[in-house]
Amino acid sequence: MKTSLNCLIIASLLTPLAAQAQMPHDAIYMGKKQVCIAGMYGSSSWSQYWENTLKRENFNIGTQTTQSVTLMPAIGISKRVNVILSLPYVWTSTSAGNLMGQHGVQDLSAWLKVKAVQVGGFSLNAIVGGSIPLGSYVPNFLPMSIGLQCRTFTGRLLVNYREPRTGLYVTAHGSYGWRSNSKIDQDVYQANDKVYNVNQVPVPNTYDAALRLGVLRRGWQTEVWAERTSCLNGDNIRRNDMPFPTNNMQATSVGWYGKVQPHNIGLNARVGYVVDGLNMGQSTSYMVGLLYQISFKK
Repeated sequence: MKTSLNCLIIASLLTPLAAQAQMPHDAIYMGKKQVCIAGMYGSSSWSQYWENTLKRENFNIGTQTTQSVTLMPAIGISKRVNVILSLPYVWTSTSAGNLMGQHGVQDLSAWLKVKAVQVGGFSLNAIVGGSIPLGSYVPNFLPMSIGLQCRTFTGRLLVNYREPRTGLYVTAHGSYGWRSNSKIDQDVYQANDKVYNVNQVPVPNTYDAALRLGVLRRGWQTEVWAERTSCLNGDNIRRNDMPFPTNNMQATSVGWYGKVQPHNIGLNARVGYVVDGLNMGQSTSYMVGLLYQISFKK
């Protein structure tokens, strides 16, 4: 029922030449001694959700909306090694009922992206990242919680091919994500048809896979994408119950991304739609961002 918070942040700060945005799921790199800073606003909302496999509405909630403002710097250690950081402030609300939304700083994320192989227009990239909760939000107050209050670690392999003359590219990646236990605001919980007398909840590990097709030219970029994210295990939302951190949340999403950045300042935008899912909302999301790039080269 709870829609995943899409904190996709484009960071781009470049030299006065061609500026390019980069994320933990692309093959674009900042050069050495270049730093990119992105400020982004995102919103995701749904009125229908999957309770296990049953698609339904809940008129006591109406439309659930998650909004965020995120700061993301990307740092060029070298032209083949980048570090990307992300810190979002998140708030939730509903259009009906009396559930109060949460708000606050969510989780600090960090990614290390390495271009392991480069042969012509083909590259193989290794990406590792993790996150730690910074805010004191309540993770089991779904769908109003702003996060799951667990530590994460993700490993990703990304393959990219870009045709040099036209800028046409195709990118594919696959990831595995480990998630720690989450401390909840209660001493007893029910999951997998059992009752547990503890306040530590095992949050399911995840995997994802995505395919992106687009054009990257000097000063602009556009792409369409499809992505599958899923927990490796977990239980289902019980009939007429609230979601819980142990739920097996799955989603298949499609969308579009675009960027215009002729110099060191640019704009980007992203839209996405969940076409199929399990134990989560059928959300429509969008993001807009302001990009600024700096070079510390003399």
